[in-house]
Order: sequence, then C-alpha cells, then structure tokens
Amino acid sequence: QLQASGGGLVQAGDSLRLSCVASGRTIYYYGLGWFRQAPGKEREFVAAVNWSGAWTNYTDSVKGRFTISRDNAKNTVYLQMSSLKPEDTAVYYCAANVRGAVAGTPGGYDYWGQGTQVTVSS
Repeated sequence: QLQASGGGLVQAGDSLRLSCVASGRTIYYYGLGWFRQAPGKEREFVAAVNWSGAWTNYTDSVKGRFTISRDNAKNTVYLQMSSLKPEDTAVYYCAANVRGAVAGTPGGYDYWGQGTQVTVSS
C-alpha cells in the first residue's frame, strides 16, 4: 500500500514536498514515480526514479523545478516541488513498479497511492 501526503494550498512561487510511504512491502527494488491529474484531464507523468536512485526522468514542464528522490531505509519516495505555478494544480499520485525501472506511463506501474491534492493560487 502506498500513502501519499504533503499536498495543500499554496501561492505561485511557493514550494511543497510530497511524500509517499509504502507499507506492507519493501520498495527497495521498485521503480517509483509521481503522476498528476487535473480536473477534466488525463493522468500525466511528472517524475520517476529507478530502484537505485541513479536514474531519474521528468516531464519537461517540471524540469528544474521538481526533484524526485527516495529513501529506501524509510520506504519513502519524495517529490520536492519549487517555483510552483497555477498549472501545477492537480491531484498527485505516487506509483511503484516491480521492475525497478524509470517508467513514464501509467501502464508501467503496478501499485498506486490514493493521491494528494496540490492547489496553486495565482
């Protein structure tokens, strides 16, 4: 089970850190990702990290502003978001894949968290 937290209402330019804790299993060898879904839109890839943390990938719109990281000892993946924009407003979901890979599509993941709302006001 994946449990995402850390969302909230912030102003444009602010920062937030999302956390996703896994329970019931270790995520040590899992690839981990963050996706987001705005109202009326499809779920969109945001960032991903491979099992070792050596490889990451980001969607172009967040490069230089968001950082994905993982702490395997805490069974947790983070998404540090800075310079937030109103267009970042969405429900953010964490996900895990058993292959340990960096995957950029929802189909590349086996487990999903419940989502946490991020709202950025202008």
